[in-house]
Amino acid sequence: METKEEEVKVTEEKTECNCKDKEKSCECHDKSKRKDKHHEEIKKLKEELDSKDKQITELNEKIRYHQAELVNYRKRKEEEVTNRLKYANQDLISELILILDNFERAIRLDDNNLTDELSKFLKGFKMMYASFDDVLKKYGLEEIEAEHKEYDPNTMEALMTDSDKNYKDGEVLEVLLKGYRLKDRVIRPASVRVNKLEEDNNKDNNLEGEDINE
Repeated sequence: METKEEEVKVTEEKTECNCKDKEKSCECHDKSKRKDKHHEEIKKLKEELDSKDKQITELNEKIRYHQAELVNYRKRKEEEVTNRLKYANQDLISELILILDNFERAIRLDDNNLTDELSKFLKGFKMMYASFDDVLKKYGLEEIEAEHKEYDPNTMEALMTDSDKNYKDGEVLEVLLKGYRLKDRVIRPASVRVNKLEEDNNKDNNLEGEDINE
């Protein structure tokens, strides 16, 4: 049987380094150095993996951004095409409105002082005007109701003002020229005369103030 001293010698022989240059430190049997080397390799691999994950995330964000941009671009183009088709006749109808105005001016000549012959002639005008107006309505033309309505700067244009206490302040007293919408777009605002009572109210307030001071 082997003694303890012999066992120690055998162990030393097994763990003895086989490197040629034994004066220099060797990593063959140095466990701590081998572990440090493995940790460094794992750390590098982890850093590379984190870098790749970051790149993948950035690329995914760019893809999502460009996809959203493409969707928005398609929506804008579809909306542009829809609006073009919707208001394709706007220029033509705007010109035809001027003819409609002339029909209305001619019809206004029909009063009680006109002869029967002229009244019959204007009756034909009225029929043509009604037919012409119906055709324009089929293509989406709509008259803006303004008379005795509250003044709306989005659909009306105030050319004149007046002061009438029988009507509300800001109420349209008269339509000087009809306004029109094409579907939901105002293509000509109504030219109107608007009631303005603020100046009168200010005068009344000033007079009341003078009475109080006296």
